[in-house]
Amino acid sequence: MKYYIISGEASGDLHGSNLIKELKKKDGSADIRCWGGDKMQAAGATLVKHYKELAFMGFIEVLNNLGTILRNIRFCKEDITQYRPDALILIDYPGFNLRIAKWAKQQGYTVIYYISPQVWAWKENRVKLIKQCVDKMLVILPFEKAFYKKWDYEVEYVGHPLVEVVEEYKRTGIQDAGYRLQDPGSKMQDPGSGILDHGSGNIIALLPGSRQQEILKKLPIMLEVAKHFPDHQFVVAKAPGLEESFYNELLAPYRNVSSVADRTYPLLMQSKAALVTSGTATLETALFGVPEVICYKGNAFSYQIAKRLVKIKFIGLVNLIMDKEVVKELIQHDLTVENLKKELTLLLTDPAKQEQVKEDYAALKKLLSQGGNASANAAASIYSFMTRLPE
Repeated sequence: MKYYIISGEASGDLHGSNLIKELKKKDGSADIRCWGGDKMQAAGATLVKHYKELAFMGFIEVLNNLGTILRNIRFCKEDITQYRPDALILIDYPGFNLRIAKWAKQQGYTVIYYISPQVWAWKENRVKLIKQCVDKMLVILPFEKAFYKKWDYEVEYVGHPLVEVVEEYKRTGIQDAGYRLQDPGSKMQDPGSGILDHGSGNIIALLPGSRQQEILKKLPIMLEVAKHFPDHQFVVAKAPGLEESFYNELLAPYRNVSSVADRTYPLLMQSKAALVTSGTATLETALFGVPEVICYKGNAFSYQIAKRLVKIKFIGLVNLIMDKEVVKELIQHDLTVENLKKELTLLLTDPAKQEQVKEDYAALKKLLSQGGNASANAAASIYSFMTRLPE
């Protein structure tokens, strides 16, 4: 069968790549065309457009790039029409994907959504559109099945794909997890001060996000914190697709800051703590057992709009899933050097805090593991659903 998969973010590229691998196991004749990134392409799909061309976040940012977004939507519709897939598979990325879903349903395509938009957080009435235009919804968060049940819409919980990704990496350290293994005994070049010694045991991971605009908001604050911990090595996980010069300019003034590219998992394996932007990375960090502080800072106007629309207690996935504050969230005006310094000190020096985080992370992993291998489950569900459809 022919599958057309659309993902617009780095996390979607990772999950999409594992879905593609599993789809190819189920369907030996699978022909896959995608919007995504390097990982989806490496998994065997034909890449139409890279997510780095699609990465706009926040209300103001979207408005400023509306022309580009509309051109991308038009091009996507034309490409789908020419390709004529048996199934259109959408991965999160709702601003774009829900528009495509509505159009695709009208054109008679089978629409499958893998990784639900966060309609439980804001704009809940989008469920009405989802019910109209999505033939099959596969969810990855335990509470989403009950949420959709309230709307009389049956969805399938397949487990969370990160559990298997992280466990696979821990078991083998191979490329299948989507990251290149770093030799723990090796040295790493540091654009700021030259060398990072992995054997120091005092590594703090900085995960500032994958979009340039969000990195510029948060990374400078994270970097300033490094000055207060001269005995620790701070390591920035660089986003794919961004120029080396972009990071070099930001990191140059800091003697105990270095960076790595495409080595996020080896970095987390060796980190004592992490400062992490909100999103999938917060969950990855927790599954590696690394104590963290969640950092969010956006455009001031966009934040004020979101604050009035979003209906959730937390922004971090770890806290949302556990329904309590497992990790500290520093949002907008609270994201300051002083606050970050205070929270990081707690994570590094307070035994009671460290033990509580350890217990909460164990409970989180147990909860997310109940669904099994999400990528394999999703592929099996999609293939079964498609083969049962009438000709």
